[in-house]
Amino acid sequence: MAALPFNAAQSKSFTSYKFVSSIKDYNYRPCLSQLFLVRTPRLNLSRRSYFSVITNVASEQRQELKDPVAEGGVVGLADSLDYSAHHDSASIASSIKYHAEFTPSFSPENFELPKAFVATAESVRDLLIINWNATYEYYEKANVKQAYYLSMEFLQGRALLNAIGNLQLSGAYAEALKKLGHNLEDVAAKEEDAALGNGGLGRLASCFLDSLATLNYPAWGYGLRYKYGLFKQLITKDGQEEVAESWLEMGNPWEIVRNDITYPVKFYGKVIFKPDGGKQWIGGENVTAVAYDVPIPGYKTKTTINLRLWSTKVAPDEFDLHAFNTGDHAKAYAALKNAEKICYILYPGDESREGKTLRLKQQYTLCSASLQDIIAHFERRSGNSVNWETFPEKVCVQMNDTHPTLCIPELIRILMDVKGLSWKEAWSITKRTVAYTNHTVLPEALEKWSLDLLQELLPRHVEIISMIDEELIHTIIEEYGTEDLELLQQKLNQMRILDNIELPESAAELLLVKPEEISNLDSMDEAKVTDEVIEVTEEEPETAVKEEPEEEERQEKNVVSFEPHPKLPKLVRMANLCVVGGHSVNGVAEIHSEIVRNEVFNEFYKLWPEKFQNKTNGVTPRRWIRFCNPDLSQIITKWTGTEDWVLNTEKLVLLRKFADNEGLQSEWREAKRRNKMKVAAFLQEKTGYIVNPDAMFDVQIKRIHEYKRQLLNILGIVYRYKKMKELSPEERKAKYVPRVCIFGGKAFATYVQAKRIVKFITDVGATINHDPEIGDLLKVVFVPDYNVSVAEVLIPGSELSQHISTAGMEASGTSNMKFAMNGCILIGTLDGANVEIRQEVGEDNFFLFGAQADEIAGLRKERAQGKFVPDPRFEEVKKFVRSGVFWPYNYDELMGSLEGNEGYGRADYFLVGKDFPSYIDCQDKVDEAYRDQKRWTKMSILNTAGSYKFSSDRTIHEYARDIWRIEPVVLP
Repeated sequence: MAALPFNAAQSKSFTSYKFVSSIKDYNYRPCLSQLFLVRTPRLNLSRRSYFSVITNVASEQRQELKDPVAEGGVVGLADSLDYSAHHDSASIASSIKYHAEFTPSFSPENFELPKAFVATAESVRDLLIINWNATYEYYEKANVKQAYYLSMEFLQGRALLNAIGNLQLSGAYAEALKKLGHNLEDVAAKEEDAALGNGGLGRLASCFLDSLATLNYPAWGYGLRYKYGLFKQLITKDGQEEVAESWLEMGNPWEIVRNDITYPVKFYGKVIFKPDGGKQWIGGENVTAVAYDVPIPGYKTKTTINLRLWSTKVAPDEFDLHAFNTGDHAKAYAALKNAEKICYILYPGDESREGKTLRLKQQYTLCSASLQDIIAHFERRSGNSVNWETFPEKVCVQMNDTHPTLCIPELIRILMDVKGLSWKEAWSITKRTVAYTNHTVLPEALEKWSLDLLQELLPRHVEIISMIDEELIHTIIEEYGTEDLELLQQKLNQMRILDNIELPESAAELLLVKPEEISNLDSMDEAKVTDEVIEVTEEEPETAVKEEPEEEERQEKNVVSFEPHPKLPKLVRMANLCVVGGHSVNGVAEIHSEIVRNEVFNEFYKLWPEKFQNKTNGVTPRRWIRFCNPDLSQIITKWTGTEDWVLNTEKLVLLRKFADNEGLQSEWREAKRRNKMKVAAFLQEKTGYIVNPDAMFDVQIKRIHEYKRQLLNILGIVYRYKKMKELSPEERKAKYVPRVCIFGGKAFATYVQAKRIVKFITDVGATINHDPEIGDLLKVVFVPDYNVSVAEVLIPGSELSQHISTAGMEASGTSNMKFAMNGCILIGTLDGANVEIRQEVGEDNFFLFGAQADEIAGLRKERAQGKFVPDPRFEEVKKFVRSGVFWPYNYDELMGSLEGNEGYGRADYFLVGKDFPSYIDCQDKVDEAYRDQKRWTKMSILNTAGSYKFSSDRTIHEYARDIWRIEPVVLP
């Protein structure tokens, strides 16, 4: 029998036990690392507490399990995992006490809240591990196709309440902790938010994992384990300041380090030929990626999937002991620090070459370690007969935005250089395996990397990307021919992966062939054309490709130059690589997908229309209604007559028939006010400001960016404040509805303009909130360090939510969905998912303003031509800001960004001035509606009812059906 982790013979606490060895095959699931406890009669915290131990499935029992494929489908492992009888509050209390005593992260003297949280979380993790192991043993034996979701961000939030909610154990844990002297909410509040993300991209990824587990889809998430996160935001007299996140300082009870799951990751070095003629990447800098696993439970299901996070280190022999002993300490641990810093910070600043290098290292680490792990899974499941042609039938890799783009050349590299496949085989497999989600139309977010940097850091991958680019060039030439070289040049400039880089020899030679000769190639398939082009290149003299005609000859023959521009940078366009290298490209809202097809990737859409899809984002109704808003959840269950809406949000539509019911409206308002009271207490605790819970709570919480237009919001508030000041006290109260305007969000550390906006908001708040003439009629509060846990407090208590981005610039948004689910009414533009939300909740229940997406280009052109005439109210508010009322800071540069006629970042590129009058008029309509509380409450109910479409369950079903081609696998 395996040794116990303590000396049981010396402890009278244990009357009996049976220890179970953990599952040995660590490559595909975590081991059962803890003991599980059943009911004990003693509930105090004495060291002589009585514990009894329940077992996981014993190893000898596992040998007797049935084959996974039997009559009616897959059967087996979960049959012996019925532990529901042990989930009473007494056994849970014993489990918590056990962890407090035998897996301590704190000193043994006291059982205070931090220790209570860790012990509680570890007791929950025990339960998750049982289901976790069963899930992956089940998947393993069934050899099901699996989706792998790669994302640089997973913005999870706190896990305790979500986990016990999904396990249906909230009441049992609350009672157990009460017996132990604590309140569940107080214990849960001690959990730090996991600092693994920043905004909607990461929160979407976490919602998807919740839905994947809940819907029983076989899937894993892959990300990086950031030690210091993005940053912790402090608000000082100077605005936003950044300090490192401390989320791991007290440990993370949810993760299990997998020291046996490691993969080598290489940078720099050189590429050589192997004796068999293949390529090999050697030398350079080597690091090791180590797996940390986090269980993700589904709701009301045994399925528990995995989020695998990579951390980086080097082998001990990389530590230069000689240098250390001679006093050169920096040299001694240089390799160690170079490896560790890869996973220090999410999105390190990339203004310097060092910053760019670190970001690229992060992206490649995620791709390389994850693909090596995925391939190891595939090979193990294949047994002794690995058929690589079936790889896409068992694996789908989803790239969440362009950050994991290096998956494409990395998969090809492994297949060719390590597994020995040909280029043709590796390229075909990769194109059928990888899929791409686009999340932005912003130029800076469609990543472009310096070719020189990529060549230095990943030389083999540049060779492979060049081969993909060459394939693409030949496809474009086949499609458009060579008769109109200007058109061909335009297409190549738009579509090539390598930007401003000379054509490959095979393509250059084709362009010197006469049109009637090239037409003979048009009917050939891609592979045949490519082979023949390479063959011709080898036979022709070198000068035939490299010599250029004289200028007179070029003009006479009407030859277009395809040479790169000497003064422009040589770049690799990662988004183009994603489109070319994947079998699916999807946008994340209907209007966004239209822009992707018709503008961003229009040339690719014309070439491969079958690749392009829409998958409107969604959010999990478990975290975003059921758990964060229990008061509203109870009302929904009561009036719909079922709790099924938590899994089938279509049931929310039933609320529509009761929207005018006075009883429902009364309960609805009471629940909203209780949530507002919580928000008011939270704001006082976090900022010191005291707000009136009877005022309208007007909220904009999201990443600070110019296109999201927090500047439009705060200028609207300044205008409102100015107009209030011009009235008598009686007139103010008669004209204006009291408002508490709440902001939250982080500006990227090097984004100067965004940080100016944060400073402006806080200065406006400091002035207005201390103005005795205004009092409770208007408050402005900026909540520092916005994260998921803050959102879970603010969203249930919000009444108006601002989603006011410049039309056509927000891909989707997910916070708009969360607000609508919680009965909050939206004010916004026709942008992202706002369009679909407005359709579902009803036009009368959405406050719409602003220019539409198809007008934006024309409006910017008019501005550049000097035709824009600003509204007098816009000029008035800018003048008021410049008057120094929000002193002592000078806001000339911020206001100046809204002026002029041309240039990105000036000339009001995001059309704040254009939309300002429409926005102000719309806010008057908001005040009018809010005065009629019956009307407002009906609008609120209809927003919740209309949010049924925006569950991430629906989104995941569509991904599974249309992109991943996977089926649910339900454990018995």
